[in-house]
Amino acid sequence: LYSENQDGAFLIRESESQKSEFSLSVRDGKAVKHYRIRRLDNGGFFVTRRQTFQNLNAFVRHYSYASDGLCVKLGRPCIKTEVPTTYDLSYQTVDQWEIDRSSLKLLKKLGSGQFGEVWEGLWNNTTPVAIKTLKPGSMDPKDFLREAQIMKNLRHPKLIQLYAVCTLEDPIFIITELMRHGSLLEYLQNDGGSRIHLPQQVDMAAQVASGMAYLESQNYIHRDLAARNVLVGDHNVYKVADFGLARVFKLENENVYEAKHETKLPVKWTAPEAIRSNKFSIKSDVWSFGILLFEIITYGKMPYAGLMGYQVLQKLDQGYRIPQPANCPQELYNIMLQCWNAEPKERPTFETLHWRMEDYYDMDSALYSDTNNFIQ
Repeated sequence: LYSENQDGAFLIRESESQKSEFSLSVRDGKAVKHYRIRRLDNGGFFVTRRQTFQNLNAFVRHYSYASDGLCVKLGRPCIKTEVPTTYDLSYQTVDQWEIDRSSLKLLKKLGSGQFGEVWEGLWNNTTPVAIKTLKPGSMDPKDFLREAQIMKNLRHPKLIQLYAVCTLEDPIFIITELMRHGSLLEYLQNDGGSRIHLPQQVDMAAQVASGMAYLESQNYIHRDLAARNVLVGDHNVYKVADFGLARVFKLENENVYEAKHETKLPVKWTAPEAIRSNKFSIKSDVWSFGILLFEIITYGKMPYAGLMGYQVLQKLDQGYRIPQPANCPQELYNIMLQCWNAEPKERPTFETLHWRMEDYYDMDSALYSDTNNFIQ
C-alpha cells in the first residue's frame, strides 16, 4: 500500500487475529485504512450486515462500483512487490550462525546507546543488515549467547529477526534485519501530525500488539516495551525490537520473572508492581503497551512530563493515571486505562489488544470516527 499505488488501491489478506476471517486494506489518499471482512455461518462475507456476499469476488465487484460506506470505492489491487522475508542470511547461518566479522561492512552509524552502537551495513557485499555493536564488558558473552539463541528461535513478522552474531572477539556484533526508518519514537516526533493520523496510529498499535501477542503465546516477556524499541521499515511496517540482550525471559510455572537488583528500570514505562518488587510478567508488558499508546497518540511526547521517577510511582500508588491526551478518542483512552489497571490480572491480554486494534474501525458499530470522517 505504498505511494506508487493509486487512490482506492486495495488488498485482502487473512486476518491476523481471526484466522477464519479476512481484512481489507484500502489506500485513501495518503492514508491506509483497514476493515474486517466477517464470515456468515453459511460461508458468506460482509463488512456490514446490511450488505452480504456469497464470495470475495462478489464483494470486490460491489465495492468497485460504489464505496457504499467504505472510505473510497475499490480501485486496482495493490502493485505486487517482492519483499524478502528471509530469516537467515543463507543456508549456512540457519544453525551455524556465528559468522566471520570480515564478511560484514559497516556503512553508516544509525545511533548509539548505553550498550553500544547500531550501524547500517552489508553482509558479503550483498545483503543489507543492521549491526549492533556491544561495548566490551557490557555483557557476559555466555549470557549473551543464551539470550541470542532465544532471539534466534522467536520468529514472527512483527518481531525484529536476528540473523547472526560475531562473539569470538570484542566488540560483539549482533546482525539483524535492517529497518530503514529507525525508531518509532523518532518517526513520530519527526512527523508531528503532518502525515500520520489516527488510522495510521491505530495500525502502528495493532502491529505492535500482534508481535507482543506472539511473545505472549510463547510465554516470553519483553520488559522494555516503548516507542524507542519499535522500529519502522518500508511500506508502513512496524516491528518490536530489543526483546533480547538479557531482556527476554522464558517464564516458568509462576509466570513471573524476578530481575536482578542492579537492573536499571525505565520507570515511566514500567508497571508499579514490577518497580516495587522487581518481578515482571506479560501483564507488566501490557502496562507498558498502554504507555506506548500514549506515545503514539501524542507523537512521541514524554509520559508524565515534568515528574521524576519517584514522583510517578508515588502518584500511581495514589490512583493517578495519565490524563486523556488532546485529540485522543475516548475508546482509545479507555484501552490505555485498562492497560493501567492496578490489578495485573485485570489487564487485557495482548491477543485481546490485537483484535481490538484491528477492529477499531468496525462499520457495524459506527462508534468511532476521526477527523477524516472515516466512519460515517
